[in-house]
Amino acid sequence: MRMRILAAAGVLVSAAVHLLLWFDGFREIDVIGPAFMLNAVAGVAIAVLLVLWRHWVPLLLAIGFGASTLGAFVISATVGLFGVHEVWTGTAGLTAAVSEVVAIVAGAVALLREYPVGSPGQPQHRFALRRPHLH
Repeated sequence: MRMRILAAAGVLVSAAVHLLLWFDGFREIDVIGPAFMLNAVAGVAIAVLLVLWRHWVPLLLAIGFGASTLGAFVISATVGLFGVHEVWTGTAGLTAAVSEVVAIVAGAVALLREYPVGSPGQPQHRFALRRPHLH
């Protein structure tokens, strides 16, 4: 449960940073403004799901949230995204980036701990070699 809470904290921090940036003027930018608000709302929803729903879905949502948000930041800071060219410096950007890495790593660790590969009840790889039955 600790990793779920850590992933939830990472998602919430990223959501809070994006909400603050939205209020700080990003709301005026086409595409990016609505995306920042969506990030804030989705981050809160994912964090709540991580804590209240003991299922693998919120863990995948946290990993996807962190990866997609961090990926968008990297694209924005390198080649630009919808006309926005972000920089790698600044408290908001670095705080969000670190929190997104936390969401990815904590979500992945929790997923692997709670649903280990090959554990009973988990689907086996459908191309796994099977021993022939000897009669």
